[in-house]
Amino acid sequence: MGSIELSEEKTYTQPRNSSLPSWKLTAREILATKTQNYFAQMKRTKNILMQVAFSIGLGSVWRFPYLCHRNGGGNFILMYFFMLCLFGIPLLYMEMIMGHWLRVDNIRVWKQLVPWLGGIGYASILVCILISLYHSVIITWSISYLGNSFDNSLPWNQCPLVKTINVTDLSCLRTVSHQYFWYRSTLSASGHIEEGVETLVMQLTLGIFAAWCILFLIMITGLKTSVLILVFTVFLPCILLLCFLIQSLFLEGAVASLRHMVTTELSAWASLDLWRQAGGHVLYSLGLGMGTTINFSSYKAGEDNYIQVASLMALVNLGTSLLVTSIIFIVLGFWATTSGPTCVEKSVSKLMKLIKRGVLPQDAKPPEDILLLPPLDYLEWISHLPQHLQNQIIRFSPSCSIKTQKGKFMEGPGLAFAAFSQAVSLFPGASFWAILFFLTLVITGLNTLIRILESITYPLQNSISIFRRYPKLLSGFLGSLIFTSHAGSYVMSLFDDCLVPLTLIIIVAFQNVALAWIYGARRVREEIFGDLGRLLWSFLTVLWCYVTLPGLLALTTISLMQLYQTEPPYYIAWNSSMSHEVKQPYLQGTLSWVTFLSVLAFLPIPIYPLQHWWYLQDHIASDPFEKLQSKKIPLVPPKPWPKHGMKSQEGNKDSSSKRRSLSLTRGPNLNSWWRFNLPLSSQSSSWFSLPVMNSQTSTLSTRSFSLPVSRQVSPALTPVDNSDQHVKTKDENQHGNSVR
Repeated sequence: MGSIELSEEKTYTQPRNSSLPSWKLTAREILATKTQNYFAQMKRTKNILMQVAFSIGLGSVWRFPYLCHRNGGGNFILMYFFMLCLFGIPLLYMEMIMGHWLRVDNIRVWKQLVPWLGGIGYASILVCILISLYHSVIITWSISYLGNSFDNSLPWNQCPLVKTINVTDLSCLRTVSHQYFWYRSTLSASGHIEEGVETLVMQLTLGIFAAWCILFLIMITGLKTSVLILVFTVFLPCILLLCFLIQSLFLEGAVASLRHMVTTELSAWASLDLWRQAGGHVLYSLGLGMGTTINFSSYKAGEDNYIQVASLMALVNLGTSLLVTSIIFIVLGFWATTSGPTCVEKSVSKLMKLIKRGVLPQDAKPPEDILLLPPLDYLEWISHLPQHLQNQIIRFSPSCSIKTQKGKFMEGPGLAFAAFSQAVSLFPGASFWAILFFLTLVITGLNTLIRILESITYPLQNSISIFRRYPKLLSGFLGSLIFTSHAGSYVMSLFDDCLVPLTLIIIVAFQNVALAWIYGARRVREEIFGDLGRLLWSFLTVLWCYVTLPGLLALTTISLMQLYQTEPPYYIAWNSSMSHEVKQPYLQGTLSWVTFLSVLAFLPIPIYPLQHWWYLQDHIASDPFEKLQSKKIPLVPPKPWPKHGMKSQEGNKDSSSKRRSLSLTRGPNLNSWWRFNLPLSSQSSSWFSLPVMNSQTSTLSTRSFSLPVSRQVSPALTPVDNSDQHVKTKDENQHGNSVR
């Protein structure tokens, strides 16, 4: 917690009776102050760079483009921008300020604010586990392309060399070679999701093993990220993307493609699926509901203006997404422009040049009227040639589609890989650019996945002792193997499109309800002002209460309707015989797995209060005298709420600690939340609050567990008719604080 250490450091000052001249003391003080300010600024810059680097993750480079392409370009962009401003920034600021305020991890935040919803943190961890499983296979795809980039002739620029030639191998000429390489060489994709799940692709299995080994070494060695690495992670992708954009602007159909990307139709806003995908991607790209923002803000807390940081993250995320999408749309336009008759003309011209140079024999010369015939007749002529000539013609054919593409080229999750493999081949020395780009993509994916894994390990190690002793138990290699099968990309689409957005929306909705309505947005605003000396923008609290929460509930309803409607959702599969993508509906048996995993991810939310209610009932039954004793002991009413002024954190530490210890005894708040926590007439504590196993007192505070020593809240109500018991209770509380 570098920023916390900076706030506690003091500048060095000499005693007054020192014999050193006053100008030397002044110079030393100035030097110490400058040094302290320099390190403080460096740590603040590092924290901001780490958050910006997370925003330039796989969500911007990989996920946003294919969602934008699937939903018509400008329609999705406009909807995403609308929901980013109205939902993304307020909710991102909410998680940032919660972590900075309470200084605890994602699990303990909800245990302190709303104890009976303490399972939200565990649900976030389960969702992070699901995301980490299929994120690792995206890194594996990048590693596969990186390995193929070391060839002098990039393998995706032409049809792969096959040993046995038959008519079906002409499928490479029916589409662009980059799409063919993605489905046939990289994925070895099956025809549908139910086929080939039990068989693994060897190269992908080795790649995912290498990815998890790298992650395992980084996690156990605790490799610290320097500012130079962060600058490399943030600025290198942007520089490469700008170079690709400039180069791709010279392709055919570039202007028309960009015009198509920004074209919007207001009638498309009536599509509920557009709202669902745009809203789900806002949460996904900003890491909302995963706990990454809360955890990072808790142990990297500083004096940042978090509304500016949240806006910066959203702006960088949107800018990177638009930059990547522009490149991909230009490449798609180039493929559409050069397909069909244009591709036949290019192929015939290249064949004639190779025949004149003696590379191909005269038997490979196409008929003179071939350009006047339909494009499929050109494929029919090739199929009647001898096998050795077929092999050579397919090998030397340009990377374009002979068959006229009436539909879209790529709608699946591999769009970014196929399009960028085309973009890097435009540069001279394409192998170097391919190595540089896919290496950057691997580093970006690892950076994103490390942040997600930290949001799993960091809270669990703080809450469960077994993970503190054996952190190596957290491994996802075996769970990721299903994504390396022949149908692995389809299973990944199921997770990415149906499962993860639904769970994130519901978790963020629970967070919003817990903070804005159960704990109270006004109460949060007042307590943050008292504790941090910072007044929240009232407009944000209004958004939390009346905009983001209804929007999240609406998105939840839309997601459930889309999942269980009459027409099931579809995924993009590869038809190898026709060499193009087809839409395949998910079977009910497949969607039942989504239901099962969704219920499994949400189980901690209802189980957590039931567990503590059962534990409390068992404690009351085992100690029957506690009820009688609690009736006889009078309780002291809470002290009045002191007034607070705007003070810096470097003021009096005693008054600050007193101010924090009284944050739960403020009068106006008793009418809202403490009604649920006041003891019943026959019980010593309510099941809504976490019980303290003490035979004399019961803690009614909603923020009484897992606090650091500097922010520990004292019990709100204590017995007063027995001073010895009161002293004993205080000593036991102090002993518990020291143990924690």
